[in-house]
Amino acid sequence: MIAQTIQLALAPVFVLVAIGNIMNLLSARLGRVVDRSRELQRMHGETDGIAHDIVVRQIRILDRRIHLIGKAILSLVLSGLAIGTTVAILFIEELLATDLQRFAAAAFLLSVALLMYALWLFLKETRAASAALRIPADYLELDRRI
Repeated sequence: MIAQTIQLALAPVFVLVAIGNIMNLLSARLGRVVDRSRELQRMHGETDGIAHDIVVRQIRILDRRIHLIGKAILSLVLSGLAIGTTVAILFIEELLATDLQRFAAAAFLLSVALLMYALWLFLKETRAASAALRIPADYLELDRRI
């Protein structure tokens, strides 16, 4: 019976591995965003006029990205904890010979919901990053025919 429980617990553990990989990706993105924000903060006091406005806009976008990444990482950690809870419930169910399937299902569904929320936040963060990469209209000089 324990062998069966171990087999049953493998699927949630694979989800836990995926969560870890996504957290690794987000942590790397957060590191790059923080490095860029430090550089822009240094530039903040050295610029004025349009250049200063551009720096401020970029700092605001980075602040939003930091917030989104932080929320996504929190959601992934909570998802991982729910996965661990699922696995623990499966083993407790087996050891106590009691029916805890609904609790295991609820913990697993909570984990999936938190994972989906984290992925939604990741999508929003990548959209914010894309917006930051767009060239400001001031530099495009769209009113000029070239």
